[in-house]
Amino acid sequence: MGIRIEDTEGRGATLEVTPGQPGDRPRVRILIEDPSGRASWSCSPAAARELAAALAGAAREAEEEPSEPVTVKARDLLRGDVRDGHRVMTVEAVRTDGANVQVTWASDGGRSWSQVYAAETDIRLRRRLRPGG
Repeated sequence: MGIRIEDTEGRGATLEVTPGQPGDRPRVRILIEDPSGRASWSCSPAAARELAAALAGAAREAEEEPSEPVTVKARDLLRGDVRDGHRVMTVEAVRTDGANVQVTWASDGGRSWSQVYAAETDIRLRRRLRPGG
């Protein structure tokens, strides 16, 4: 399957992704071909899934309306809020326990983890995924 991509100057190339050759370990093969030549790369199936998730996340963000970052208190976080930063982290769950808030974050790569914040901690969000947010 050939996918047409472009560099920042508009020069085109074709990207092809296929299962790797049978061998010691499973691999995914990535071939990029343009008029000046071709480059062949490979990665593990797990890395290919992580790349696919990162591409899907970037595509989703590119298609959404841009918004100004907003700062909210940890106690006001809601499922679907996206943290501002170099990596996409989305709020999966929020649990308030008195003066503390436990936030479960999920990355576009499929990882999730929990962090505890003081309820009054400022959290900078890239966007809120609901009207009025």
